[in-house]
Amino acid sequence: MPGTTTPPTALTIAGSDSGGGAGAQADLKTFAALGVHGTSALTAVTAQNTTSVRGVVALDPAFVRLQVEAVLDDFEVRSVKTGMLANSGVVATVACLGEEGRLPALVVDPVLVSSTGHPLMEPEGITAYLERLLPQALVATPNLREAAVLGGTTVEALVPLDARVAVAEQLRVRGPRWVVLKGGHLTDSADDVVAGPEGVTVLPSPRVETGNDHGTGCSLSAAIAARLARGDEVLDAVRAAKDFVHRALAGGAGWRLGAGHGPVDHFGWSARP
Repeated sequence: MPGTTTPPTALTIAGSDSGGGAGAQADLKTFAALGVHGTSALTAVTAQNTTSVRGVVALDPAFVRLQVEAVLDDFEVRSVKTGMLANSGVVATVACLGEEGRLPALVVDPVLVSSTGHPLMEPEGITAYLERLLPQALVATPNLREAAVLGGTTVEALVPLDARVAVAEQLRVRGPRWVVLKGGHLTDSADDVVAGPEGVTVLPSPRVETGNDHGTGCSLSAAIAARLARGDEVLDAVRAAKDFVHRALAGGAGWRLGAGHGPVDHFGWSARP
């Protein structure tokens, strides 16, 4: 009978994006696009659009925990992803939940630096990531800027592929079983480096020429979490997530939503008649 198959559930712990392109909004759209019921715990509320972030209000860490526990106590959550955690108190709170064994198949997207290079996390928060949260992660998904912060190096030093491989392996020693170092827009290709228990895999991808790339990092980590919730092995989940984001970028390449960096096509709208 129709409607008798229950979808798996995933949880995002992230900030809200009032423009709808990134953060929890992007995560929930990604979950839905991949057939997963999305739940959320907000860490911060932002006032932003495609051109700028006008304000951020972080939520109390105790209330973040209350949201997470409300979800976990009622749903069979199969995977969890983190996005912007706002401050060291929230990082420590989420890490504590992980240490208690309450965050299954945890995907940590360490949102530390803005796309313009502006720091989004104080030094205490970075320490909390390294010492407490990353050790709880099944998968960590830093971009080049975040990997540079966590690895104590510079973005420029990570442009060569062998340097990216080295820092991915360095970060995996901090605790995550898998590290997906995103090539992003700072290199000549969109190749991602995946360091896992059995070695390093490089996942190539053709670059999509578009200014609509807001929320791609959020969407990639959410897609990994969604595929894990559906039962994929990690490397398969990463491959599927990368393909999903590539299609979403291509689909939204010609959109004109806002005056700045617009969102991607999570639902394949551009391919519909």
